[in-house]
Amino acid sequence: MNLFSTQEPALLICRIVLAFAWIYQGLVPKIVCKSPGEVNLIAPVAPIYEIACNLITYMGYGEIVFGLAILILAKRWMFQLNIVVLVVLLAYVGFVEPGMFTLPFNPLTLNAALVGLSLIALLEMKKNEM
Repeated sequence: MNLFSTQEPALLICRIVLAFAWIYQGLVPKIVCKSPGEVNLIAPVAPIYEIACNLITYMGYGEIVFGLAILILAKRWMFQLNIVVLVVLLAYVGFVEPGMFTLPFNPLTLNAALVGLSLIALLEMKKNEM
């Protein structure tokens, strides 16, 4: 069975882009490069550097799994959960590091785009149910 054969192109694009974003964000800045920005964001929760680094690594694996789940499952609740998680993460960044919102390609623009893709996916799924 092909996981993508019955998907409308718009829904398929949303799934692939959302999965790519989560997998990339989990892999590159959290596991491969251990971005100082990620360490700064987690510092209020894990003030000891080694613990923060370990926590970031686990979060990276979680993001990769979440991205794969969006790609494989294609369930409404996955896109709804995605929206909630992105809004919560955005609020956390706004509380901990509000200056990040002034940077190019900042969390606000990225999360807004990913929420938009989730909304498009939900609309496509609803359209196909009718």
